[in-house]
Amino acid sequence: MNWDAILYLERGHLFEGLGFGAEVCKGGEAVFNTGMTGYQEIFTDPSYCRQIVVMTYPHIGNTGVNSDDPESKRMDLSGVVTRQFCAEASSWRSRETLGQYLANGGIPIISDIDTRAVTQILRSEGAQRAVIFPKDLAKGKALSDFAQVALKDVPDMEGQELVSLVSTKDPYEFTLSEESRSDAGTFVVYDYGVKSNILRHLKRRRFKVMVVPYNYPYQDVLAFKPVGVVLSNGPGDPATVKGAVEEIQSVIGKVPVLAICMGHQLLARAVGAKTYKLKFGHHGINQPVKDITLNRILITSQNHGFAVRAEDIRGKDLVLSHVNLNDNTVEGFTSEKLRLYSVHVHPEAKPGPSDAAYIFDNFIRGFVK
Repeated sequence: MNWDAILYLERGHLFEGLGFGAEVCKGGEAVFNTGMTGYQEIFTDPSYCRQIVVMTYPHIGNTGVNSDDPESKRMDLSGVVTRQFCAEASSWRSRETLGQYLANGGIPIISDIDTRAVTQILRSEGAQRAVIFPKDLAKGKALSDFAQVALKDVPDMEGQELVSLVSTKDPYEFTLSEESRSDAGTFVVYDYGVKSNILRHLKRRRFKVMVVPYNYPYQDVLAFKPVGVVLSNGPGDPATVKGAVEEIQSVIGKVPVLAICMGHQLLARAVGAKTYKLKFGHHGINQPVKDITLNRILITSQNHGFAVRAEDIRGKDLVLSHVNLNDNTVEGFTSEKLRLYSVHVHPEAKPGPSDAAYIFDNFIRGFVK
């Protein structure tokens, strides 16, 4: 079942389309994702908390959803924008339609939208607050007037602390359904909004994997006697994650640290670097990155709206290791002295090739074993 829906961007752009999923009014930061596949992984990535995702690939929903592909147990995004929504699923792996899945998660999706036009707006004006709502909610009022009132409850992403909303509340051991050995030592993963596949990569390399809250005391982390610590991905502004930087600073030098995405940003802040808001962020599975240390080009999956200031990754025993070839932003740094390996890309993701998966092995070989 569909309904008349409205997408409104805070700078005055209004689009009318068809609504599916949950028939509710929801707002968040509008960003565009350039991936051609993997919409279920995108929608279940906690890093999209309080964001409305504009899918540049035009056809969404045809494979439905299944029980194998989610990156977390729930959806934290605020909405989805697509050119064409497929209400019927036609994959043997499907367990329910995308519309049913989004409705059960309380997430609206608006279809029949010129997503190319929306993407061009976001590229030129930058990511911005937006709302999706049923047209009937306006009740005769001007649609833009209703939307502007709804936007008052939608904060800017810069300054938002969202990690505490998506992090686990209690420590737990991650296990796989299939039998696997755990004789290589223990990894502790700080959960800032961790994707399940990060945990799978560690587990399949025969490590015991303990997941802890974002602000877990470092003394309790060291009590696990870890051979390594992972700082995971997550949503929001890294400058606002209270307590995380202090715990990271206490861990540095005591155990090897692998940082990914939000973890990369927090680790950078822990060693004295600053972070800043990108104009429209990096969201997609086709981001070109150069590994400077290996003189190698990677096609990577990324999802972040903030970056590390390049001039701060000099000195401090840090070496710039990866750079984004689209905008020259920092995509990674290392430190042999401090045993740090930090990347902005998602090495666990498979955007077609598995270009970045070697990062796990390089970290393990270089700092753990």
